[in-house]
Amino acid sequence: MFALNTPRPMAKTLRVLAALLDYPDARMCGHLPEMRGLLHDECALSPPRRAELDALIDTLRRADPLQAESDYVELFDHGRATSLHLFEHVHGDSRERGPAMIDLGQTYEKAGLILAEGELPDYLPAVLEFASTQPPREARAFLGELAHILNAIFGALQQRGSAYASVLGALLELAGETARPVKLAAEEPLDKSWAEPVVFDGCSSKGQGKPGEAQPIHVFRSAKKVGANANANPPSGVAV
Repeated sequence: MFALNTPRPMAKTLRVLAALLDYPDARMCGHLPEMRGLLHDECALSPPRRAELDALIDTLRRADPLQAESDYVELFDHGRATSLHLFEHVHGDSRERGPAMIDLGQTYEKAGLILAEGELPDYLPAVLEFASTQPPREARAFLGELAHILNAIFGALQQRGSAYASVLGALLELAGETARPVKLAAEEPLDKSWAEPVVFDGCSSKGQGKPGEAQPIHVFRSAKKVGANANANPPSGVAV
C-alpha cells in the first residue's frame, strides 16, 4: 500500500511519455505496443489519462509514417508556443540560454545519463528521462516546478486540436497539478531574439507565471548512477 501523499512509482510511465513526445520514426513507432503495456502495468496515471494516451498510440499506429513525421515537425518545430525545448519558453535566444544548457547537461552527467548525439539538454523527452531516474516524490516535485511551462505547451496543443496534448496532461497529473491552459500571447517567430528570466524562473511575460512572481526549479540528483544499458525501455532523447 502507498501512503496517501506518496506518489506511485512512475519511472516507466515517464519514459513512455518521453518516447511519445519524440520524433515518430519507424523505430519509435515499433515500440508503441510495448509502451501501451508499460503504461497499464505501472498504473501511475488515472484510467481517463491512460485512455487518452491509448488513443494517441492508436492514432500513431494507424498513421501513414511520412504523414506522421510531417505533422510532428509542423506541430513542434514551427512555432515557439509548442516547442519541446523548454528554454525556448524561458530564455528564448538570450545569452543566458548557453550557460543554462551547460548546467543542465552537467546535471544529467552526474545522474549517469548521456545525451544522444546532437540532442539538447532542454528537450522535454530528455528532461523526462532525467526525471525517471529520481525517486517518485522527487520526480513529482521536479515536474511540479515545470508545471507553468507544461501548462503553456498543453494549452497551445489544445488550441491546435492535437492529440499530443494528452501527454502534457499526463505529465501535469504526475506532478499533482491540474491541467489549466494559460492564455497565450501572439506567437513570435522562432528566429526573433527575446530575453527571459533565469533558468526556469517563471515566464510571466509569456503567461506561464504571474508578473513579479519567481518560479524557481530545483534539480534533484539521484545517488544511484544509471548505467549505459540499464532499464532498456522505449527509446527517447537520452541514452540511459
